[in-house]
Amino acid sequence: MAKGEGADQYSNNSLLTNKPINPEVVKLAGKREQYDRLSICNKLCYAVGGAPYQITGCALGFFLQIYLLDVAQLDPFYASIILFVGRAWDAVTDPIIGFMVSRSPWTRFGRMLPWILFSTPLAVVSYFLIWYVPEIENGKVIWYLVFYCLFQTLQTCFHVPYSALTMFISEDQKERDSATAYRMTVEVLGTVIGTAVQGQIVGMANPPCILAPGDNVTTEGLNSSFLLLGQEVNTTVISPGITLDQTKTAYMIASGAICSIYVLCAVVLFFGVKEKKESSRPRSEPMSFWQGIGLVMGHGPYVRLVMGFLFTSLAFMLLEGNFALFCCYTLGFRNDFQNILLVIMLAAMLTIPFWQWFLTKFGKKKAVYIGTSSVIPFMILVVCVKGNLIITYMVSFAAGVGVAAAFLLPWSMLPDVVDDFQVQNPDSRGHEAIFYSFYVFFTKFASGISLGISTLSLDFAGYMTRGCTQPENVDITLKVLVSAAPIGLILIGLVLFRSYPIDEERRQGNRKLLQEQRENEADSETDSTELTNMV
Repeated sequence: MAKGEGADQYSNNSLLTNKPINPEVVKLAGKREQYDRLSICNKLCYAVGGAPYQITGCALGFFLQIYLLDVAQLDPFYASIILFVGRAWDAVTDPIIGFMVSRSPWTRFGRMLPWILFSTPLAVVSYFLIWYVPEIENGKVIWYLVFYCLFQTLQTCFHVPYSALTMFISEDQKERDSATAYRMTVEVLGTVIGTAVQGQIVGMANPPCILAPGDNVTTEGLNSSFLLLGQEVNTTVISPGITLDQTKTAYMIASGAICSIYVLCAVVLFFGVKEKKESSRPRSEPMSFWQGIGLVMGHGPYVRLVMGFLFTSLAFMLLEGNFALFCCYTLGFRNDFQNILLVIMLAAMLTIPFWQWFLTKFGKKKAVYIGTSSVIPFMILVVCVKGNLIITYMVSFAAGVGVAAAFLLPWSMLPDVVDDFQVQNPDSRGHEAIFYSFYVFFTKFASGISLGISTLSLDFAGYMTRGCTQPENVDITLKVLVSAAPIGLILIGLVLFRSYPIDEERRQGNRKLLQEQRENEADSETDSTELTNMV
């Protein structure tokens, strides 16, 4: 839509609706405005529902790769298969679940909340079993593949309805944006909790490493560890060594704590949020799965938004998946990597309110450019500073500011695209879950490919499972995976965002048009009520 054309559309629509004010309509509009307002309690309960996805996602993203390699002791090739297939399967289930959710009937609890309620118990059981090392040596790959895919499916049954719930807690765009800001703050807090719980518990029980022939390793930085060279040798005098069984137990304790938080958040969401039924506008006729694909891919602004965030999200996922290994082996902070991750997530949590203020003040497109690009200098610095823990902490805190923008902006802009679709297709209703699920599909599928390729790259570079040190090729590969590759992906995403057409003027125009549509529906509702009373 051209700029001038959009302005004419808004003004003409306003002229068409310029008619005598009906007191009943004013009264009904006032009631609707009150109905659309969300209390702070409502927003907090809604926001808490986003924590399980981020807590488990953060724990899996930061720690699953190193867990499979160094604790479950899988070959890097098989670990790459598990990571790729699990993420790819997760991606495939998103549009399928989104399609099923969009066709779900309305219940007394709503249309989205029952999915959240019934998926939670099975999800926490499957998550716990991901972090259990089975006794069967030959069946480990199948074990992790089955429970990883099962958990991703059940979590999708939670997260897709929860994401689409944004459109059903209020019809007021400002209220939705405010609730989204609360949600993003709690979700980043969830990443802090996931990093803290998983990292601090597991960090106290780092697995023993294997000293390869020719390694020149001092005991500094290897506290609470064994060095193994043919036989176990305790190199730490101050504290007793940590066995591999103790490390396995630590991972299970951490997963049990996260499962408890998952259940608690689901309960708060279910009882603290009221899903509001759609207005009297009829929903569209149910469509097939492939019709749903055609629907979302046929809306230009949605495609451009998804493509832009596909590359920027992929950059941060690549960084997330390899950062623990990078800290352990390239930077040499084997006992501090969990604290470095925690600093990044804390910085992200603290700066979410700043980015919410920034996008409100200067617009969402400008926030995308400045927020996403702000992390690039720190991605460069982190690979240039070797062996300096203080500077690494400072760089990590600064990088967390950019991570906050990456968390907030996609979920703040998706409702704008759905509103734009509704303005252009006023007779097509009830497809919100499809829009949200396909966005998640593209990002997850791409992340699965990136994690699979990155783990396979480490295998080709000569990664040594549980090694105290790694070959030089592994160090170079890790630097590429946490710096050069993410920077390239971010730059591609920012170029794609240039074609994103929904600026502040169009966004505000869409808001006015949707408000006028609702007022017209309220007017029709009042007329229908008066006609019924006369009869």
